[in-house]
Amino acid sequence: MTWHATALTLFPEMFPGTLGLSLAGRALREGRWRLDAKQIRDFAADRHRTVDDTPCGGGAGMVMRPDVVDAACAAALAEGPARPLVYLTPRGRLLDQALVRELSAGPGVILVCGRYEGLDQRVIEARAMREVSVGDFVLSGGEPAALLLLDACVRLLPGVMGGADSAAEESFSDPRGALLEYPHYTRPVQWQGRAVPEVLLSGHHAAVAKWRREMAEAATRERRPDLWARQAGPQARTQD
Repeated sequence: MTWHATALTLFPEMFPGTLGLSLAGRALREGRWRLDAKQIRDFAADRHRTVDDTPCGGGAGMVMRPDVVDAACAAALAEGPARPLVYLTPRGRLLDQALVRELSAGPGVILVCGRYEGLDQRVIEARAMREVSVGDFVLSGGEPAALLLLDACVRLLPGVMGGADSAAEESFSDPRGALLEYPHYTRPVQWQGRAVPEVLLSGHHAAVAKWRREMAEAATRERRPDLWARQAGPQARTQD
């Protein structure tokens, strides 16, 4: 079964965007995954194709109408096996590799790309949307976040990446806990007075693995203390 992604958006021309290039683009052309971008305005009932209205209770901006978004969701859900509805919003749970693996292992995903002040809460609840954030910042709309999520998922699909070992050794992929990836080196061995660490030239696989683990732990401890605290437990807070 082909992994099927649908983006519900006011700007379908933003897709596939960067997903039409490199590994994801090649996989798309090879039919390893499918991408549809549906124009939400097509599901508006009035002749002006209105998708938004003023917020109840007052305030700035506009809110996307629940009836229009619901009709778009219904159309996407009618296309084949049930797929999760994901609404990209700063209010959602933070996207992480565990969720990426979960979504990529399923039949696909339907991504709701909000605009303006966001969606009417009633359609989020009625459709049991999973609210997902790509970070603690605000974008002009959900489309860039959708592209990011899709890129992360597509690269895990069978046959997309050339080497399975590459995915297994990346940041956040260690089964013992989320760690940042260790640093990488290649030839030349000497460059601008900087040398490749000797252990990487030793041919001693166990020593290389130990060094890489230590470097990954050190980077995580220094740059992402939140990740280190979660995976190492209370001891992590007393190590420095």
